[in-house]
Amino acid sequence: MDVKKMFKEGLLTKNPVLVQLLGMCSTLAITTSLFNGIGMGLSVTIILICSNVLISALRKVIPAQIRIAAYIVIIATFVTIVDLLLQAFLPELSENLGVFIPLIVVNCIILGRAEAFASRNGVLASALDGLTQGIGYTAALVIMCVVRELLGSGTFGGGILGGGEGIRILPEEVSALLMIQPVGGFLTLGVLIAGAQWLVRHLEKRKQEAVKK
Repeated sequence: MDVKKMFKEGLLTKNPVLVQLLGMCSTLAITTSLFNGIGMGLSVTIILICSNVLISALRKVIPAQIRIAAYIVIIATFVTIVDLLLQAFLPELSENLGVFIPLIVVNCIILGRAEAFASRNGVLASALDGLTQGIGYTAALVIMCVVRELLGSGTFGGGILGGGEGIRILPEEVSALLMIQPVGGFLTLGVLIAGAQWLVRHLEKRKQEAVKK
């Protein structure tokens, strides 16, 4: 188990959002404030870790013919727990994220890691995989939130800082409201994906050059 490699894959080379292009619906919909991004990222990370651990622990007793159905039941259980906890302790966040919390059940990131990793590896490795992929997902959301909130509202830390209004960085009159609309999400995501792809290729090229030397 190469911990350094797993963190590198989760954050960059196999980032679920910027490289694997998974979970696009929630990524585009909720990244309008830092509060939403952190809340969604942590929720997905917790569910990833828990579902990976349980699926890994049960991988030898779940029949192959019903494995996907079993994975969905396991994931849905943890999603329900997280959803109820948010409603109880963070009702504002629950309201902001809305239907995207229940939709985590069919989020390709979680189901994909269950099938590709947790079903084939031990509990500890699966837990670490859930953590690294969750961190990568959260990092992508946070970057998108910061960019969209700053350019679209002129603030930073909406929902968390400044009494919930965020700290104003740019004058309100110069804010580009387009950035907090759906088209702003597509533009921001496109730029980040392009940047991530360039960086991945650059690192691969440097690695190849180092091998040749």
